[in-house]
Amino acid sequence: MTPRGKTPKLGSSVFAAAIVITIGLCAGSPGAYADETVAAEPSGDFIPGSDRASTRPPATFFTINEVLAKLDRQRGRGPGALRLASLAPADVATDAAPAPKEAPAVGKEPFGLFTFRAPEGTLWRKWRGIEADIAKEHSVLDRCRESTEGCPSHAAQFLRVIKAVKAKSGRDQLDEANRAVNTAIRYMSDYAQHGEADRWSAPLASFATGKGDCEDYAIAKYVALNEAGFPRDDLKLVLVRDRAVRQDHAVLAARLDGHWLILDSRRSDLMNDSDVTNFTPLYAIDGRGVQLFAAPYAKRAPLDGNVEPAPAAAGDTERGEWSGQDSSNESAPQRGTLPLLM
Repeated sequence: MTPRGKTPKLGSSVFAAAIVITIGLCAGSPGAYADETVAAEPSGDFIPGSDRASTRPPATFFTINEVLAKLDRQRGRGPGALRLASLAPADVATDAAPAPKEAPAVGKEPFGLFTFRAPEGTLWRKWRGIEADIAKEHSVLDRCRESTEGCPSHAAQFLRVIKAVKAKSGRDQLDEANRAVNTAIRYMSDYAQHGEADRWSAPLASFATGKGDCEDYAIAKYVALNEAGFPRDDLKLVLVRDRAVRQDHAVLAARLDGHWLILDSRRSDLMNDSDVTNFTPLYAIDGRGVQLFAAPYAKRAPLDGNVEPAPAAAGDTERGEWSGQDSSNESAPQRGTLPLLM
């Protein structure tokens, strides 16, 4: 008579080892049977090594994740619910330092951008002409400082602006220059004043007529601050695309304590460059000449669905030229091509 093997009890080490081995072998198997019986109870009349072992029902395979998912579905968490087993729960507190994130590059130019030298073109010719006119007017200012006799009234007026700006410091100095020039010059388009699409005037020429457009305001503030002793390297004429009105505009940017402030002919108060979200910077002009704004581009959401074009190809001077139309004059005819934004 063949002795019958004893059925391993649930608490026995043999039964526990068998369960561990079965789970270890099946944990990576496909889960086609996740909704079937999780584990089969051991048969009481199973004889190890006997032929009856071949008649045993096939083993049921499962994974821990699938069992958890089944329990979630049974508890009403939805048919697609899935809960993964984890050795390190997400709510465990830790004093480990988070992985450092690479900060995006930020330029030192206005609007956090970089600049590079623009190709030769119309803007270079305009700026060189203005620099020559500023040098001539500087000699006029010097003569007026030496003697008031024969000093033109518009030159004396501009000297008073310079003196008022020089008497202040810091942000007050910039605020004085912005308000004084905005008050002294009345806006008039180049078409109305000169019959030209775009003419840039030096400060004394603008003060002589008391008229000018956005570039003339910015140039007068640039010279007034420079004459008052404000560092020249911290002043830039900035040509922008005002997306709010879809026209070009010119402002003066001044750097104070490492931050750029915008002096605008349409506003009496100063603005931080980071707060001006409707400007797309195109060109920066200073003692180095004409510079193009470049990557990293400050991505701002276009207004009214106006999608910004891609950067212009290197050397594409004519297509990328600034149109010179001031957004302050909404009735001015649109000449030239829309600049490609950098």
